[in-house]
Amino acid sequence: MAEAYIYDAVRTPRGKGKKDGSLHEITGLSLATQVLEALRDRNDLDTSRIDDVILGCVTPVGELGADIARTAVLSAGWAQTVAGVQVNRFCASGLEAVNMATAKVKSGEAEFAVGGGVEAMSRVPMGSDGGAWPVDPSSAFPTYFVPQGVSADMIASKYGFSRDDVDAYSMESHKRAAAAWADGRFSKSVVPVKDQDIQHGGHGG
Repeated sequence: MAEAYIYDAVRTPRGKGKKDGSLHEITGLSLATQVLEALRDRNDLDTSRIDDVILGCVTPVGELGADIARTAVLSAGWAQTVAGVQVNRFCASGLEAVNMATAKVKSGEAEFAVGGGVEAMSRVPMGSDGGAWPVDPSSAFPTYFVPQGVSADMIASKYGFSRDDVDAYSMESHKRAAAAWADGRFSKSVVPVKDQDIQHGGHGG
């Protein structure tokens, strides 16, 4: 079995997943496109050598629908021979996409593959796709479906985590992230997002 190696890893910054979020005006397709463009440009990549682009997407509807991975490949100007597929495993979608890319390389099905994820929750909110599991009683009741917020509260109660405990943990996480940003630890992995005005030579921010 072949070995699989990660040659590069790149992402956009994160924004708040609401209509007043900093990335609200940027579509999910634009985010995915800019990441693929950066991956190509910073590695002087001959995209015709890529066999597949696999992107995880939790809510593949509307702007994020219709196989956004293949759409992003075309939007980024990659070789038209590059395939693209979208996969949904809920919160593990991006990780599963990377796993699938790895498996393709290790099995010999692909020589080069890209795995990642795309979401634009400020434009396509969680739950926009409906789905039987959370909304159909015939599915939700037998499986004891519980919304994430409720389940988090239940877990905290069961294991004795107070609100102060989880707030302190969250604060520590934000402090560590701020320190990492200040230390330049994301300088190689995060690329700036350009809005439509900047992409077309304007002066907007």
